[in-house]
Amino acid sequence: MIRVALPAHLRKLAHLDSEVTLEVQGPVTIDSILDALEARHPVLGGTIRDHATRQRRPFLRFFACEEDLSHDPTDKPVPAAVASGAEPLIVIGAIAGG
Repeated sequence: MIRVALPAHLRKLAHLDSEVTLEVQGPVTIDSILDALEARHPVLGGTIRDHATRQRRPFLRFFACEEDLSHDPTDKPVPAAVASGAEPLIVIGAIAGG
């Protein structure tokens, strides 16, 4: 089972109290994790990545195993600890402003 930690506003939108556990078929990539997440919680469709381009939304970042995966190709396999469920894929809302 894959674990996904979402920021509070997305947990609230999907009516979740804590991290999500998902079953992912095939290679475990950010794309396959987000596909499974959106299939299980359709209300999250378009919130993490754009509907048309499937690109990450500008103010969201992906982290796993203390690494920023935000600029990695989303079809690249995630670290083994995430694929095994030992560590979560963390989606973080970036902070910007002046």
